[in-house]
Formats: sequence, C-alpha cells, structure tokens
Amino acid sequence: MPPTPALAGSGLGLRREMLSDILKAKPAQIDFFEVAPENWLPFGGKLQKQFAQLAEQHRFICHGLSLSIGSPEPLDVVFVRQVKQFLRRYNISLYSEHLSYCSGAGHLYDLMPIPFTQEAVSYVAKRVRQVQDILEQPLVLENVSYYAAPGQQMSEQDFTLAVLQEADCQLLLDVNNIYVNSVNHRYDALQFLRAMPGERIAYYHIAGHFNEADDLLVDTHGSAVIDPVWQLLAQAYQLHGVKPTLLERDFNIPELSVLCEELEQIKILQQSAAADHLALRA
Repeated sequence: MPPTPALAGSGLGLRREMLSDILKAKPAQIDFFEVAPENWLPFGGKLQKQFAQLAEQHRFICHGLSLSIGSPEPLDVVFVRQVKQFLRRYNISLYSEHLSYCSGAGHLYDLMPIPFTQEAVSYVAKRVRQVQDILEQPLVLENVSYYAAPGQQMSEQDFTLAVLQEADCQLLLDVNNIYVNSVNHRYDALQFLRAMPGERIAYYHIAGHFNEADDLLVDTHGSAVIDPVWQLLAQAYQLHGVKPTLLERDFNIPELSVLCEELEQIKILQQSAAADHLALRA
C-alpha cells in the first residue's frame, strides 16, 4: 500500500450525487474529500466501484456519524471493527467523530450533549482509548454545537480540554460550532478559540447555519458560510497555524461551482495566513 500523502489545503464533504461529475473532472479547489463511513459501508455495485476509483485517485478522510462516544450504552465494537476495515480498504488514515452521543436504548438520530462533568470526562476518555486500540490509529474528536447543557459542572471549554488531555487524542476544530455556541451560550468565541490546543488540531471544519433568532443559531450545514465565521477561521489560522479545512454542506446543496467559490475563499485565507507567518519569521 503506498504511503498516505500529507493532508493539506481545502476539502469537501462528498455526496453520492456528486460522484459522476467529480469522476469526470475534479475541481482544482478540492484537495481532499471527507466521507461518513456509515453512508458507504452498506453499498456495493456501481457506487462502491465509483467510490473505490475516487479513493485510489484522491485523498480521503472519514468523519463518522454513529460512534456515539458519550453513549451510556456499551461501545459498539462490531461497528468500530467495520470502520477499521473501511479505513484500511481505502487507505484512510484520519477518522474523526463528534464529542457527543447519538444512542441510548436505541438510536436517537441526533447529536446529544454529553454532561460537562469530570465523571463524563473520564468515561469518554476511556471509550476513546478503547476505540483507538481497536482502530490502531488516533481518533479525532470534534467540538459540537449544543443547545442545552444538562448537569453542567464545567464549561464547554474546560470539558473539551479535559477530554483531549485525558484521552490523549486529536481535535477536529469546527469553527462554525464555536461561533454558534458563542451566540447561543453567550461566550467569547475568540477566547474559546485561543484556549484550544493548537498542537492537537488535526484539521478544521467550516459551515453555514440558520438564524432562528438573534440569540439562537442552529447548526444546519445548509447555507453559505457567513462573514463572522470566515473571520474566525482567519483568526484560527493566525493562532494555531494553517491546517487543512473542510467545507461542510449537507442540504440545500448548490452547484459544485458555487461550493468551489467557498473553497477558494478557504485557500485565500490560508495563503494570506501563511504569508503572514513567513513575514514574522523573516
């Protein structure tokens, strides 16, 4: 198996309806693709062949939907082993998941907030280490948007930092989620961003959201990225360095050319930050 190239630049979440167009001609703005293994594991036939063809030609990473790392139910070891086989089959070396849970006695079909407590920190960290042992590679956790904090004893910031430290895992830093949570829970987005451990950040997510009210934003991934989120991404590059950045768009998906305009904006910000870092070292 050839070595996996370093992840860099701007990426896009791959949807099945994009397959044919991308196989014909991948836009230059897309440096890598992100997929949810759950959306591809069940399929064979033409879809599997098309996916395999793309995976041979381009860099892929995985962002899961149903690991449910904070669930009160036992870890689904069978599923984790299926993910491991998927990662190995397509030479994918980066697997991220949400710092949340989505199952209890059954599947909840949404991302639920883990209680911000020290007990939950230890519980989640133990499960992360179990997943990493099975996968034989790091697990990357994403800071998530949340709308309630049941049983809260710690801040979101302190909880996130404690899990990363105790689990000794990496971070997928979702810049839009920081912005959404800062509005909904009235904290300083830049202060939260500064507190994140840059050495643990594997890559960034950026996305659009919905304004339900002046004090309630909903993380939908269904619209264009807004200016304050672009500005926060630029600040992330300045604080933590230029890292790979993935554009999420899960519905109301426009033409690929429109998505490429947002990917181009990511590249512009990356180039500007890289130039600034070079100037500081000169």
